[in-house]
Amino acid sequence: MAQHTQMAELNMSYLNSRPALPVLAQWAVSFAVLVTKWSLRHRTRTHLKHLSDAQLKDIGLSRQDAHYEATLPFWRP
Repeated sequence: MAQHTQMAELNMSYLNSRPALPVLAQWAVSFAVLVTKWSLRHRTRTHLKHLSDAQLKDIGLSRQDAHYEATLPFWRP
């Protein structure tokens, strides 16, 4: 655990010492992160539709909860 904390601190100090990205690059990175989140939501919601009742029970969801979540648009958290 201590090694993980030290590694995280080293990574953060490296990132903090780097010059800031240009505004357009910051926007591009933010956009890429957003699209990645949307893609992940779409994929997981699509897979949720196809889970069996036993699998849904394992993750603590009812069929109605799964249907509701699966029908949300990808941009809604």
